[in-house]
Amino acid sequence: MSSGAMYAAHFGLKQRPFTLLPDPEFLFWSAGHRRAYSVLEIGLLSRAPITLVTGEIGSGKTTLLRQLLNRLEEDLTVGLISSASGGRGDLIRWIMNAFDLQMPEGKPEYVELYQQFVDFLVGEYAHGRRVILIVDEAQNLSIDALEELRMLTNVNSNKDEVFQLVLVGQPELHDKILRPELRQLAQRVAASFHLGAMDRDSVRDYISHRLQVAGGTGREFSSDAVDAIYQKTGGIPRMINQLCDLSMMYAWTDDEDVVSAETVGAVLEDGVFFGAQLLGGAQKEQQA
Repeated sequence: MSSGAMYAAHFGLKQRPFTLLPDPEFLFWSAGHRRAYSVLEIGLLSRAPITLVTGEIGSGKTTLLRQLLNRLEEDLTVGLISSASGGRGDLIRWIMNAFDLQMPEGKPEYVELYQQFVDFLVGEYAHGRRVILIVDEAQNLSIDALEELRMLTNVNSNKDEVFQLVLVGQPELHDKILRPELRQLAQRVAASFHLGAMDRDSVRDYISHRLQVAGGTGREFSSDAVDAIYQKTGGIPRMINQLCDLSMMYAWTDDEDVVSAETVGAVLEDGVFFGAQLLGGAQKEQQA
């Protein structure tokens, strides 16, 4: 039995509550997450050409995407690109793969691939389906690649949106789209939202929520421990999960029934929580 499973059993939990995998089962609806999800839904329902959601690393964007994909209507055909890279011509291949489209034999030119994708869009439209392309980690795309995506939205005409684009990424994606050379793309962003860090009350509720989903009472962390976790993580869910997971393991080894602030402090002092180095200024920012 792993140490994670053993500490879960120690606290009477069915499973580890603070894994790093984006699991919609554990999704916590903070005010920010509700608004971000609403923007995604509104973008799809209003047939927005481009919808943009940004947020810090580990803020929960991918979990929201998983939730969205689980609840999409049947008249939508969805492709997901998690982390595209490369120059012109490479992106269209990522897109083809996202929709399980078979590549032409040999070494097809960009124009041939583009036309095949357009034919696919027209075919889906003829069958009453809209095509949604979701690009996660879109901040990694080059200016040329983003412009290439914008050009794909040119297939939309009249009042019908055949192809919709959802861009999700870190804060620098927003800044990149505002660059002068991408002003045409920016003009097509009909809905956008930035998912920020959680406040102290939300962090408390977030920790309690995940514990209850895992089969606990939600009171396995003391109030002082929650305060320490908030200060050291800056309210970023992924960092919270890391620190909570380590703190519960430490509490198990010390045979504690409740994780105390002292236990959280021991994790930090031992240097096993790498997030403390990544977010070294979080505490100062929260106190400012």
